[in-house]
Amino acid sequence: MAIKKIDLSIEGMSYASCVNRIEKGLAQVPGVTRVSVNLATERATIEYDPDSVPTGSGFVSTLINTVTNLGYAVKTEKVTIPIQGMTCASCVARIEKALQRKEGVILANVNLASEKATVEYLPSQVTLGDLKQVIREAGYEVPERSPGEVSQIKSLQEEGKGKDVLEEDQTEKERVITRLKTRFIFSFTLAVLVMVGSMYQHIPGLREIPMQTLYFILFILTTPVQFWGGWQFYRGAYAALKHKTADMNVLVAVGTSAAYFYSLFPTFFPSVFIQAYLDLEVYYDTAAMIIALILLGRFLEAKARGRTSEAIKKLVGLQAKTARVIRNGLELDIPVEEVQVGDVIVVRPGEKIPVDGRVIEGRSVVDESMLTGESIPVLKGVGDEVIGATLNKTGTFKFQATKVGKDTVLAQIIRLVEEAQGSKAPVQYLADRVTAVFVPIVIGIAFLTFFVWYFTGHSLTLSMLNFVAVLIIACPCSLGLATPTAIMVGIGKGAEHGVLIKGGESLEMAYKIDTLIFDKTGTLTQGRPVVTDSITTGTFPEYELLRLAASAEKSSEHPLGEALVNKAKELGLHLSEAEEFEAIPGQGIWAKVEGKTLLLGNPRLMTHAGVEVTTLFPEAGKEISPHRAIEKVSIEITNLIQEAEKLSDQGKTPIFVAIDGKSVGLIAVADTLKPFAPEVVRELQNMGLEVILMTGDDRRTAEAIAHQLGIKRVLAEVLPQDKTLEIKKLQNQGKRVAMVGDGINDAPALAQADVGIAIGTGTDIAMEASDITLIRDDLRGVLVAIRLSKKTMQIIKQNLFWAFFYNVIGIPIAAGVLYPFFGILLKPVFAAAAMAFSSVSVVSNSLRLRKIKLE
Repeated sequence: MAIKKIDLSIEGMSYASCVNRIEKGLAQVPGVTRVSVNLATERATIEYDPDSVPTGSGFVSTLINTVTNLGYAVKTEKVTIPIQGMTCASCVARIEKALQRKEGVILANVNLASEKATVEYLPSQVTLGDLKQVIREAGYEVPERSPGEVSQIKSLQEEGKGKDVLEEDQTEKERVITRLKTRFIFSFTLAVLVMVGSMYQHIPGLREIPMQTLYFILFILTTPVQFWGGWQFYRGAYAALKHKTADMNVLVAVGTSAAYFYSLFPTFFPSVFIQAYLDLEVYYDTAAMIIALILLGRFLEAKARGRTSEAIKKLVGLQAKTARVIRNGLELDIPVEEVQVGDVIVVRPGEKIPVDGRVIEGRSVVDESMLTGESIPVLKGVGDEVIGATLNKTGTFKFQATKVGKDTVLAQIIRLVEEAQGSKAPVQYLADRVTAVFVPIVIGIAFLTFFVWYFTGHSLTLSMLNFVAVLIIACPCSLGLATPTAIMVGIGKGAEHGVLIKGGESLEMAYKIDTLIFDKTGTLTQGRPVVTDSITTGTFPEYELLRLAASAEKSSEHPLGEALVNKAKELGLHLSEAEEFEAIPGQGIWAKVEGKTLLLGNPRLMTHAGVEVTTLFPEAGKEISPHRAIEKVSIEITNLIQEAEKLSDQGKTPIFVAIDGKSVGLIAVADTLKPFAPEVVRELQNMGLEVILMTGDDRRTAEAIAHQLGIKRVLAEVLPQDKTLEIKKLQNQGKRVAMVGDGINDAPALAQADVGIAIGTGTDIAMEASDITLIRDDLRGVLVAIRLSKKTMQIIKQNLFWAFFYNVIGIPIAAGVLYPFFGILLKPVFAAAAMAFSSVSVVSNSLRLRKIKLE
């Protein structure tokens, strides 16, 4: 037997034990005869029997899954290749099969709407040139300079050339549209003349022309339309038949050729027709007008498909062209692709921020709406992060570049959106299965139609016309465009609103969810405690109480103490330095401020630890025993206990404050709700979703927060490692679960959920674990994502229904099923118009997503 080899680049190996583990695991894969793993080169060489393994990508995927399940990763590359010449879903299926049969290809997705193939492959086994050659051998064109190629290593924005790349890609598409327009105008003009000439019996000026002369004129007018206007159909049909498949080009080429070549006999051999008692009619008008109408449909479809990628064009168009960099003490304007990490950049009012970075001098207000969808400008000062492509509004500031080229947020967004737009939703696989057999079935129905009509006593001419009508009305294009056009527009629409969707599968699953889990800290709440309430016994004014407490807490590192200090600074209160300070673990702090002794903490601290042993009563002015002092404080605390209980019931943490042995008040601190949190929860519940709060906090605090939000079900005291188990429990109950978290701490739970929604902050996009990422820290993005998924799936269902309904109804009508009952026959010209309308209507319906309101 002929043994073959395959090499895998493996990441994550550290020890010799890793080598043994991987070798043993791969050796168990059926068909593998020998495995050799090299720790130094991080490469595994697998020898296998090709007769014992599935052909194409199946075996490679099995090897990769085996390595992944062992806890390691296989290095792969992903590339997007533009393709010219695709016309229908059959083309998609043919290219995908050809690519997946290529050794080293893991996954191949071809998108008819974007006219691109996204291929994941092993760079050690196959090259980009090999992939292009496979596509060309399948009968399609790949531009010599592939402007749309994007990989995980080399994105559209690498070296700052993304805008030029997209412009070249767009120019090529515009050339295609121009060619279609030229061919349509030429073909339609001649087709109209042929149509007029075919009605010679009703036009006085044409009646005097001899019939054979007129037929010859029609032949002269039709031939350029047939073979120049329709050349792309012949070329496509030849490529398909060469690979033993059939697509829409075959249907059009066979249908129009039947009408054209049938017409040649009455034109050049009239005596043969007369002797055979056949109608001396020609159908040049049918052939010419069919080609003209289909070209019109292709032209309108190409124009509409170009608008489905508007979001990507807008994103790439945001990039600044130059940056003002300080080098050697001089300000220099340089191209943005020359900016390096660490460069100091000056940005003036009205200018775009060229790359990502951190402000080191100055302050300003920045408009980030173009990336995050947030309409309110954001104040930026020293230490704040800025995002490339956003707009500086007011002040001048300097920042240090931290991310450039393909690492910027904008470049990441473009890469993620383009990859997502090229993905498939599960619902599309139904259309793919149908189109795989669609064209052969239509050809069979067309021949059956011809023979049934002919052998039931009807003329050859009528049988031929019905044959042509069946071929022409069938439209696999609408089936192929139904899903990808909607996904492209939907994902692009999401990107415009700061919602990044990982792909078609994520979009479809978001539509199906019935349960939505919110993590509490940092998701529903701000993730940092703030002062919410201040209650005083009257001994000290409220501001003075807060000022002294914050002064005592200045030396503390506890988050609750930090909340007091931040509140005092926010109010402009002057803080003093603590003369003495001591943190008492689990209870609070003891400090001396401005000669006063302060205790801040829980009731346990007040009654059992750290209370000043001598206290002066205001009315007596003398020392009392320590026991009396504790008793006095305890009595006053008892008066505040009810207030503390109320605050605790609201999810707040009460801090008791005592000064010089006397209880003087309470300060409440809480992790407050994010803006719009209650409204978002209420709207989700109105959508019919069950909303659940999951947190590691104690049940009392969790239920208090849930009560404020209107959430009925709470999963409290859940450890981070147990969050995935809680999600599994819900999934085992048959629920489809979405999880909303911060995208970093909640990564395992996000990955376990049917849909993981990560809330980012605009600079840290954690897309790997999540299916959907919200760029801005705004819970309303969850509503946008779910509304978008529902609307997109609604459009997809409408498209698929129309595509199937059109073909199921149109083909029988073209075959003549209505003729025995109503005497109705569908002329081929009308069939062509219907077919062209079908594709255009599907794309136009998808474009409606661009106008929907999501917020």
